[in-house]
Amino acid sequence: MSLEEKVMSLMKEAMKAKDEALLRGVRAIKAEIIKAKTEPGANGQLNEDAELKLLQKLVKQRKDSLEIYQQQQREDLAQKEREEIAVIEKFLPEQMSEQELHKEVAAIIVAVGAASPKDMGKVMGEANKKLAGKAEGKAIADAVKALLNK
Repeated sequence: MSLEEKVMSLMKEAMKAKDEALLRGVRAIKAEIIKAKTEPGANGQLNEDAELKLLQKLVKQRKDSLEIYQQQQREDLAQKEREEIAVIEKFLPEQMSEQELHKEVAAIIVAVGAASPKDMGKVMGEANKKLAGKAEGKAIADAVKALLNK
């Protein structure tokens, strides 16, 4: 079952249950899927990697908005962002813990032979490929910096 099919199914359930938060989150995903499918070169198709990147982008946007709303003490808007993040994260693979992430990054550093912060580009390229969907890009970068600066 593709992401779009899962989203449509969940959207119907949300409408029947009158679950506004779930419906808002699912509609956001559906809108992004439609937008991505109509972009030049997409040929009306989305592969699994593109779906994963799309979902991660949506979560990141909402986390950024959440941070802004919290700084401005807009709890009403912050709550909506939290609800949408929870809905979107249901479609993402389980995220790695910080310890697991450090362990994986350490293995990648050894594999590519990185020795100093100058090698961060090599490590990040490999880490982003291997850990796509399992960890946020910023978390990966932070782990790489921490391990290379030891």
